[in-house]
Parts: sequence; structure tokens; C-alpha cells
Amino acid sequence: MKQVILKTAALALAVLFPLQAAAQSSPDVRVRELLGEVAARSQAAVATGPVVTLALDEAVRRALDRNLDIAVERLNPQTHDLSIAQLNAAYRPTLTSTLGQRAQVNPPTSQLNGGQRVENDVTTYNGGLTQTMPWAGGSFSVTWNNTRSNTSNIFANYNPSYVSNFTAVFTQPLLRGLSIDANRQQLQITRINRDISEIQLRATITNTLANVRNAYWDLLYTLQALDVAGRSLDLATKLIEDNKARVEVGTMAPIDVVQAEAEAAVRRQTLTVAEASAKTAELALKRLIVGGTDDPLWRATLTPTDRPSFAREPIDVEKAVRHALDKRTDLAQAKEQLASSNVTLRYLHNQKLPALDLVGTYGLQGLGGRQFIRSGSGLGSVVTGSVPGGFADALDNIAGRDYPTWNVSVNVSYPIGMSSADAQYARARVQFNQAQAQIRALELQVATDVSNAALQVESSLKRVESASAARQLAERRLEAEQSKFEVGMSTNFFVVQAQRDLADAQNAELRALLDYRKALVDFERVQETSLSRAGITIVSPTSGTGTTGSGTTGGGRSGSPIGGTGTGSGSGTP
Repeated sequence: MKQVILKTAALALAVLFPLQAAAQSSPDVRVRELLGEVAARSQAAVATGPVVTLALDEAVRRALDRNLDIAVERLNPQTHDLSIAQLNAAYRPTLTSTLGQRAQVNPPTSQLNGGQRVENDVTTYNGGLTQTMPWAGGSFSVTWNNTRSNTSNIFANYNPSYVSNFTAVFTQPLLRGLSIDANRQQLQITRINRDISEIQLRATITNTLANVRNAYWDLLYTLQALDVAGRSLDLATKLIEDNKARVEVGTMAPIDVVQAEAEAAVRRQTLTVAEASAKTAELALKRLIVGGTDDPLWRATLTPTDRPSFAREPIDVEKAVRHALDKRTDLAQAKEQLASSNVTLRYLHNQKLPALDLVGTYGLQGLGGRQFIRSGSGLGSVVTGSVPGGFADALDNIAGRDYPTWNVSVNVSYPIGMSSADAQYARARVQFNQAQAQIRALELQVATDVSNAALQVESSLKRVESASAARQLAERRLEAEQSKFEVGMSTNFFVVQAQRDLADAQNAELRALLDYRKALVDFERVQETSLSRAGITIVSPTSGTGTTGSGTTGGGRSGSPIGGTGTGSGSGTP
């Protein structure tokens, strides 16, 4: 019996020796050894194409170049640039022109008709220039109208006659529309929205890169868990073969073979779950670093090459909170939206003022053509001769300002009693104050997020230390069970259980270390941006109601057409 026990102990040592020799006291060394090799079974389980080794920095670079969310967000500033160009087009001069020919035959309705059948042929050639000024809300227009008339009217003094008119009109608002109007308001808000799109792009990049790092560590863990599950199944399968051999020689009961087979079935299920987890983790990482299903990396099998290192990172919560209050994209966007509301508030306040417009008009006229000389000054005098003339005579009249016309007027319009603009401004003012309070609440939320992330880092660090201690205890327990098995004081069941506990402890240690690395990634991310943005009321210039920006992962577009830049202090508000 003693020989049988010694043989059994030697066989158990042969099975357990690789696992025992792998035990180390240092967490960092142990993790590197655990991750040094991934079994061929793991590669075959997840392989769908060529195997590609991938470093963490390479994954980050690929995400910057090919991530579709970042690519979409990069187009938003361009759309705002085009909107700005469209609004600026309102201040470009507009040329107008008219070319026309009209013929008319008048019936003899009176003795002053100028004949029994008077024919009038009129040629028109006009031109003009209009422009809205980009400052002070003024506008001007210049028109030059010219006609050439040929008539059979016996009373005409000129035939053909050339009439030329030059008119300049300048309109300047003095109250409403002086400092801001609808187009300038939209232009300022669109520029603010352009700045918001840049902030959203930065938020999308920050969140995407953080997600890439976390997905990389998750893939590394699932591949290691798959490898551990495979090696654990190999040990269980080997134990079945050894127990069957012992049953054949009569040193073990058949029930022990059933027990080993049941344990192998459990480990086979664990392997199946690990295979599915590895595939899922690989797809999650690919989703972040490929540009589509036609990307060669989409069909490849990824093999991470970087290994997590265990190094205590110093955490300065106060410094991190100050950095977050200065750099957080959701807080910066909220301040930009508040500045946008401030622009709208200024516009609504300006709309309360009376409409007081100064209008100035100056015109010149010219007349030319063949002039008839009559025998007298009475109506219907006989034509005795003519003086040649043409279009140049009309131009000479304009150049000499022979027939000037000018006009200056002030137009006033003001509703009696409280207008809709007054109510609109009062409501917008309340919403603006509400948005300022929301900014302060968001600043408090930012400080809370950073503090919680710092606590998570400290908690993960303690988990690493405790998991390392648990793994060392599992190794010592396995050694103890082996020693007891050698002298006949333990059974195969307890040895197999110790094997499984050590594998679980190794996985737990690796999981704790990767969670610590992910906690550091989240601590850095939470100082730059947030996965969701708090809603900030944006004042509407049309209805006076507010809309709340939607919270989206990364950088979503603002849900309102009037986002904004600024400090959010309300400066410049009337």
C-alpha cells in the first residue's frame, strides 16, 4: 500500500509540477510570466483570419486614424464653417440689372393725347447695387435707371428722349437693430457652435482613446483566462487518464474516475465561456480601431503584446479637480452654451427698443435727346426746327447735378403697452439665471467625478495587493496538499480543488491589476471629459423657451441651433 501511495504521489507531482514551478512572489513578475504565452488552443478558438500582433500605442494610433465616431465628429466644424459662410453672404453686395423693351399704342381718349394714334416705344436699361453693412445694422442701395423713348406724340419736346436717374438710399437703425440684429445674432451663435463642435471633437477623441485602452486590457485578460481554462482542462483530462490507469491496476475505485470526469465537464464549460468572452472582447476592440468591415484588421486575430505593469501612481486629488474645472469638455461646452444664451439675451433686449430708423435719399436726374424748336410756347405749337442731342446730354445733367433731389426722414415705431418682446426677454432672463446655477452644479459634479475616480484608483490598488497575497496563499495551499498527498493524508479531490483555486487566484490577480490600469485610465479621462454631458438651458430667440442639450457618449452635437462660447459669467448682458 505504501508503494501505491508513493506512485500516486509521484504521478500527482508530475501533473502539478509545471503549475507549482510557475509560482512567484512578485506580482509584476508573476503577471508577466502568466501572460508570456497564450496556448495554441486559445488562438485556434478565436482565429478568423491572419494573426496580427498589436501594441497598445498602435491601437491608439489606429483609433485616431480610423475610428468612425471620430471621423464623423471631425466633419462637424466644417459644417459650421459653411453655415458661417452662408450667414456672411448676407453682407456681400448684390448687383441688379434690368433690360427691357416696351411698345404701346394709345387710342385718342382726349385732345391732349398727342394724336389720333400715338405710338410709344420705350427701351429700359437699369443697374443697381445693394448691400447690408456687417456693422451697426445699416444698409444702402444705389440705382441707375435709364430709358430711351421714341414717340409719335405731337406734344413731345424730345424725340427720341433719354432720361437717366441716379438714386442713393441709406438706412441706419438708431435703436432697435443698431448693436445686434437677427443675422448678426445667428452669426455670433454659429461661431460659438463652431467652437462647441471643436470641444465635442476633443471629448470624442478623449473618450475613444480611453475606451481603446480599456478594451485592450479586457482582451488581454480574456485571452489569459482562455489560456488558463485550457490548461485547467488539460490537467483534468490527464487526471481522468491517470485515474483510469489506477482503476485498472486496482489501486483506485471506479467512482474516482466519475468524479474526475465531472470535474473535466465543468472545466470544459468554463473553456467555452472563456472562448465566447475572448471573441466578444476582440470585437469590442476592433470596433474602436477599424474603419469598416473592409478593413483587413477586422478579419484578423489580434494578439496583444503589451503587458500591464504594477506601479503605484501618485494621486493628487486637489490638483486633478483644478485641472478638471479648467479642462473638462462638458463644463467648457456648458459655458459656451451659456455664452450663446447671453447673445440671444442681448438680441431680445434690443428687440424691446423702439424702431427708430434714419433714412437718407439723394438723387440726380438727366434729360437728353433731339429737342424740338417750336414757333411759340403754347400747347401744340408748330415745330420749326430741332437741336441734335442724345444720351450724353442726360449724363452731363447728372454730372453737373443740374436736377438734384434729396430727402431725410426718421421713421419711428413703438407698440403701446407691454409687447411680446418684453415678455420674451423677461422669460429669457430667468432661464439665463437658471443656466448659471446649472453651471455651478456641473462644477460640483465635476469635482465629485474626479474624487470618485481617485477613490476607485486607491480601491483597485488595494485589490491588487490583496489578490497578490491570495495568489501566494493559493500556491502555498497547493504545495501543502501535494505534500499531504505524498504521505497519504490527502486525496485527488483536494489536490484538484487546490489546482482550481490557484488558477482562480491567478485570474483574480490579473483582473485586479488590469482593473487598476483601467482605473488610472478613467482617472485621466474624467479630468478631460465625461461620458455624458449635463443638460444646460439654452435660451431660444423665437419663443423664449429653453431647450436642453442631450447627453451623449463622447461628443454629440448640440441639440439646439444656438450653442455658444464664452465664460458663462453673463458679461455683456444688458
